[in-house]
Amino acid sequence: MNRPLSRVERSAQRRQSWLKEEAMKARDSRGEAGLMEFWLRLARSRMVKDVKAGRGDVYSAFALICRLFITALDQRVEGDQRIWNDLLQYAEQVVSKHPPRH
Repeated sequence: MNRPLSRVERSAQRRQSWLKEEAMKARDSRGEAGLMEFWLRLARSRMVKDVKAGRGDVYSAFALICRLFITALDQRVEGDQRIWNDLLQYAEQVVSKHPPRH
């Protein structure tokens, strides 16, 4: 017999459902670009909250991630897909093990 979920667990479950629904709506209405825009808006909102909480290093971390992404794009254009493939593989592994919580 399963125990009932706690208030915190129910809240986390609702948040996960909301994220999935909103991501699906964004993709359905605007395609992959809409999905990307949804995650960018969510990331920006989280970064603002982190800065307000005294964790200002979030900006430099995001900038570094953007530089990594641009490097992977550039290398792919030049015919070397190793960084691109490694980046996507690592991102899939991390996101599947640790989905966004709040």
